[in-house]
Amino acid sequence: MAASEMATAADVSTPVISVKPVVLEAPGRGEDLRVRVSAPATGSALPVIVFAHGFGSSLDGYGPLTDFWAAHGFVVIQPTHLDSRTVGLSQDDPRTPRLWRFRVEDMKRVLDRLDVLEAAVPGLGGRLDRSRIAAAGHSFGGQTAGNLLGLRVLDPVSKQEEDLFDARIGAGVLLATAGKGGDDLTPFAAERFPFMNPSFANMITPTLVVAGDQDDLPLSVRGPEWLADPYFLSPGEKSLLTLFGGEHSLGGITGYEARETTDEEPGRVSLIQRVTWAYLRHALDIEHASWAAVRKALSESADPIGRIESKSF
Repeated sequence: MAASEMATAADVSTPVISVKPVVLEAPGRGEDLRVRVSAPATGSALPVIVFAHGFGSSLDGYGPLTDFWAAHGFVVIQPTHLDSRTVGLSQDDPRTPRLWRFRVEDMKRVLDRLDVLEAAVPGLGGRLDRSRIAAAGHSFGGQTAGNLLGLRVLDPVSKQEEDLFDARIGAGVLLATAGKGGDDLTPFAAERFPFMNPSFANMITPTLVVAGDQDDLPLSVRGPEWLADPYFLSPGEKSLLTLFGGEHSLGGITGYEARETTDEEPGRVSLIQRVTWAYLRHALDIEHASWAAVRKALSESADPIGRIESKSF
């Protein structure tokens, strides 16, 4: 799809101020929480996105998305989770079985300490809109963000589903996020990722799910359709962006020139930037014209690289 077809307010960007690492004390975690905060240099009443990276990444990842969001009016907060390669946790570390839970606690700690994070960025004081907060994440980070939206995980230690819903979150974006567990998992996934048993029945927060139709991970026996489960199996207002030809890095969202990108496609990344930005402005009730415009442009394109569908029930 030509860029001209997607012309919206997203074409106007603002210089970004980014501060890292901001260190938050985290008793019981074993490591202090290191966070990156990026914000537009100008503007007021700025909505917030808390972003959970994929397995192994860090606060330095996902620049193609986080830089775009920050340059277009959002304050973006990126914690480094314990599974990051920069932390170097060993496989036999006693925290490993509950990495999924530590991740959710990281996100909640960020929300609890917004005052500290706001003060760490020169000129940001008094410019946050704390009534408009979104949670987003890619891959393992999608499950992490999903917990704040109402997704529940069958904890492999306690054998209980835990409700970690957070009412401070008004919208979500889940990118290439795992579907159902149980029999839908491959033996490899069931052994290596016992926390990958989510339930979407209580994921009530408005959410955009982004999935590639060629994202055939060695984690599920169902193929790429598995990544659409967060849309089809959750109640309430949801939208699904399906990317034609998209694999797990969705064209290259994980970083600039990231080696793990197997489907490099700048046009796909550009589409994700604009659709996620427009969706969050819509779902957080900032403005609705941009979401209508990107949906119309995609549906009317002569050669679309994806499709958007929505439901509400």
